Amino acid sequence: MNNWEQNAQSWYAPLERPAEPAKETKKKRRLSTRWKAGLAVLLVLALIAGSSLLFSSGEEEKLPGPDVTFPESEEDLPDDIEEFFETFYSREEKKEEIRVPAAEEVPEFTLEFSEPGEELTLQELYRQCADSIVSITGYTDGTEGYYWGSGIVLSKEGLILTNTHLIEDCDSATVTLTDNRSFDAFLVGADAMSDIAVLKIEADGLKPARFGDSAKLQVGDRVAAIGNPIGEEFHLTLTEGIVSGIDRGVGQYGRNITAIQNTAAINEGSSGGALFNMYGQVVGVTNMKMSAPIGEVTIEGMSLAVPTSLARTVIDDLIRDGEVRGRTALGITVGPIPQMAVSRYEIPDGLYVTAVSAHSDAEAKGIRKGDILTALNGEALLSTDQIYEAKSDLHVGDTLHFTVWRDGETFDLDIALVDYNDVY
Repeated sequence: MNNWEQNAQSWYAPLERPAEPAKETKKKRRLSTRWKAGLAVLLVLALIAGSSLLFSSGEEEKLPGPDVTFPESEEDLPDDIEEFFETFYSREEKKEEIRVPAAEEVPEFTLEFSEPGEELTLQELYRQCADSIVSITGYTDGTEGYYWGSGIVLSKEGLILTNTHLIEDCDSATVTLTDNRSFDAFLVGADAMSDIAVLKIEADGLKPARFGDSAKLQVGDRVAAIGNPIGEEFHLTLTEGIVSGIDRGVGQYGRNITAIQNTAAINEGSSGGALFNMYGQVVGVTNMKMSAPIGEVTIEGMSLAVPTSLARTVIDDLIRDGEVRGRTALGITVGPIPQMAVSRYEIPDGLYVTAVSAHSDAEAKGIRKGDILTALNGEALLSTDQIYEAKSDLHVGDTLHFTVWRDGETFDLDIALVDYNDVY
């Protein structure tokens, strides 16, 4: 199951990057997802904006595909069922890759959580912690543009923590310290699913950040963010807020992560920066904010960060092995079917398969695009969340039992879970 399956309300339609006014800079905005369901065509628009910034002298790049909306009534649907699904469920995938040169030697390191110590004022926190925040610039060969973001010093040996989306599609990267020294960055490892990446630089005089356990956070706790929003002129910006939500499941760049919701203001360029508790400990890695209107309501004060309770395991795996192993996937992309389509085309309720990953057991068992999954382990299947819950306690090699509808016929299949990295 790919990362889109983990959001029970996700719909699959072509995505369009929002147009911006003509100006010298533009946001590195990866996804804009629309949910539409039911006979009344309920529209809920949520834009999750990654907080890195792309500087470019070129025109705004458009992602493929028109801005598609569902018809208002059953009569307005296409006569052909295949045309319906191709029109409203298909989208062109672009898999990002990281071409930053790999680090030749990686020092041994295990992330440890420190004891809290004394509570700090904001001024004390900034003085103690600012030198642990770095600027990261990612470059793509053959273009005049570059990506700007933030990072956190992990170790005196030059390990730097940041977000994966900041260096995706980059050929090289540099890290700039608070004393303005810049160093070539080398890739230790990057994990797209958690949006956590580790880089290595050859530098001395580094000040590692102190890390705390985000599992100890409570709603209402004060937090502060330090990062490099907008550009170099606003580097090492400090903002404050409170924890306003714990363990938020949020879709980002086609992935689903668990995040700390908080009110510390961030902007593009803050990617990879630190969310601190008031003891000067990093408790989250800033990576996105909610930034677009939903209906008539404007989203404000909703910043998100990857919690250290999640990041610690990923960091240790990346440093030790260069990747994270053991996470399960089915290797299929699915989405719920609106009732107007069920009625119009006389198809069953279920989840429509929009893609099947190569090298998955689903592919080997014959699951293909256009199938409808109608039941999971004998229970009617109406939500992608059911699949996510069913596999949450399983391991690679364990199986799920599906009932599949195809061209008017129904059959059963046992599909084995595979390692996420083997199919994505």
